Amino acid sequence: MKGYSILLVLCLCVFGQVHAAEQLIEIPVGSWKLTLMVGSDNRLYQLGCGKASETISVPAKLPSREKEFLPAYGNGYIAEPAVQVVHTDGNTSLDLVYENHSVEQLVSGITLTKITLKDSHYPFFVDIFFKSYAQQDVMELWTDYRHKELSGDVILYRYASAAPLIQAQSYWLTQFNGRYKHEATIEEEKLARGVKSIGTNLGVRSNYYVTPSVLLSCNGPAQEDQGEVFGFSLKWAGNFEYSFDYNWSGSVRVISGIKPLGQSYHLSPDSCLSTPALVCSYSSEGTESLSRNIHHWVDQNVVRDPDKDRPVIINNWEATHCNFDEKRLTQFFDGAKKVGAEVFLQDDGWFGNDGFARDDDKHGLGDWQVDKKKLPHGLSYLTHQANKRKLDFGIWLEPEMVNPKSNLYTDHSDWVIGQRYRESILGRNQEVLDLTRPEVFDFEKGIFQDVLGKNPKISYIKWDCNRFVTQPGSSYLSTDKQSHLMVDYTFNLYKLMDFYARTYPNVMGMLCAGGSGRVDFESLKYFHSFWPSDNTDPIERIKIQWGFGYFYPAKTLSAHVTRMGSRNLKLAVDVAMSGAFGIDLDLEKATTEECRQLAHAVEVYKSHVRPLVMHGDIYRLLSPYSSSVASWSYVSLDKKNAVVYLYQIDDQRLNHVRLKGLNPDVQYEVKELDTALTGTTHFIPIVRSGQQLMNEGIEINLTNKYDSAVIMLTQK
Repeated sequence: MKGYSILLVLCLCVFGQVHAAEQLIEIPVGSWKLTLMVGSDNRLYQLGCGKASETISVPAKLPSREKEFLPAYGNGYIAEPAVQVVHTDGNTSLDLVYENHSVEQLVSGITLTKITLKDSHYPFFVDIFFKSYAQQDVMELWTDYRHKELSGDVILYRYASAAPLIQAQSYWLTQFNGRYKHEATIEEEKLARGVKSIGTNLGVRSNYYVTPSVLLSCNGPAQEDQGEVFGFSLKWAGNFEYSFDYNWSGSVRVISGIKPLGQSYHLSPDSCLSTPALVCSYSSEGTESLSRNIHHWVDQNVVRDPDKDRPVIINNWEATHCNFDEKRLTQFFDGAKKVGAEVFLQDDGWFGNDGFARDDDKHGLGDWQVDKKKLPHGLSYLTHQANKRKLDFGIWLEPEMVNPKSNLYTDHSDWVIGQRYRESILGRNQEVLDLTRPEVFDFEKGIFQDVLGKNPKISYIKWDCNRFVTQPGSSYLSTDKQSHLMVDYTFNLYKLMDFYARTYPNVMGMLCAGGSGRVDFESLKYFHSFWPSDNTDPIERIKIQWGFGYFYPAKTLSAHVTRMGSRNLKLAVDVAMSGAFGIDLDLEKATTEECRQLAHAVEVYKSHVRPLVMHGDIYRLLSPYSSSVASWSYVSLDKKNAVVYLYQIDDQRLNHVRLKGLNPDVQYEVKELDTALTGTTHFIPIVRSGQQLMNEGIEINLTNKYDSAVIMLTQK
């Protein structure tokens, strides 16, 4: 009997039900680490989050409940909870204790840690996952919720992805928010005691006003080259929320995940709800180092085809809108070839028949059959004509939407998201199709099969989404599952994106949503770039691209030359050259000299700039928020080459800009790239050491407002 008792105790210790002593669980993430502890009460506590070199020991006294890693509602925890459930018997409390944990080495440098918690009474389980990328100092955190309460559904009212604690003396929160045509606007504030919440209720196109990426700096405002800073980004295109609970103990709990409002989730026995991952990175050397770490992680683990050149695109929207025909498009092909573009992207307006031709944004959306009047020979004819001119051909799609004035809506009005007994609210004259409905999901798959499958020469798509959800209701989901609508919509959206990417691996894609309405790392898995904003005024784009650049590498930022803002063409070119370069203007109305300038700029971009945009490290030099000159650079990983961008955005003159990221012992030739084909330059070529360029800088010889320069550094 005595031997049996000893064996029982040992078994209980293995499975986490009895602990004679605390145990540390360290999760290393390159230069930093997350330190957790299973307490003598079997609860999971967080002891630290910061430098890997920091020594953290088991405390002599059990931590307070405020240190619980994933705090739950209803059983003693009185601060902002991360989890809130109602059990099948009506019990509204949750008491999570440690069950077990495991560590798995996935590949070199990538480790997956799983910690399982269980309610002390109910068969309700929480699996917390930590995926560490040691080489990039990045960790993904997410949570799975499951149960075996066989008498019915457990209702999840809060089901956060993660809730790490940050400890410092003070905290500054940086958001990248905005509105239409003013996206990724940087807003920084000092956190006060209490709970600060940010999020979105838009359902789809959810990043329109609030992005799911934030910075949290410790002990002072965020700085580029020094200071402790955390970067967080939620991999979710639907409604999300961050809650920053600055509590009485002086720590800040960062609760993030799917927004609870209107999105309670009924979890059936033996099913599992896996939450979107929170991407987390840390730097003790400021935001610039943080950005480079995240960019490297994106390159190696997120974005499609990271080593594939983003093609130079020419898009017809600004030139034609929906007013075009075969003849006019083939004339565009000729112009695109002359300027050196690699892809012609056919935008909106190519589909619709039977009285619903897509001649404006009021008709035809959902009827994805080629407009027989505009394009009598179909898409195959266009692709052939483009290919004859050594151009690839791309197409615009908005598969999730429908116009009421369409054949699809006439036949299937019950397919749209909306509320009974309420007058429909339209956005851009359209409604959103209900992706939770299986026949809608199959219909949208069919769009890709019809457009791409039947036209295999199409090599590029622009996936758009031009409105959000204002009346979240489904005629398909049952009454008790209405709150699942936008959650399941987003899960199915990712399945649809995955279908496109897997089925058509050679068809590149740009993620568009009226600008930046859909910019998250989960969506980016299926695309090559995204459209940051419909605002292509180069002065405005400087700030927009500056903001997005904190989390997203340059290769993912589509940047096109247009006439918006009526700036000089060189400025528009030089700004667009800092991202995935494209052209969106009417070449028929361009002068001969402008066409020559564009052709020269495309050549310069392909031969000199694109390799650095694709693979270089970002260094932010002069901020458009605080300086009359905006400047950033991309430096090759071997530090042999760099490109520097200079934009005079105000009249005030600056004398010098110090460069960063160079090899101090190397001599560099510094030469302006003449993107305007004028033969004149602002900068006389010089040779300087990396040390000189970083300590003394280069002279800023821009003389007029809206002057710009692109400077190349080449190791001698």
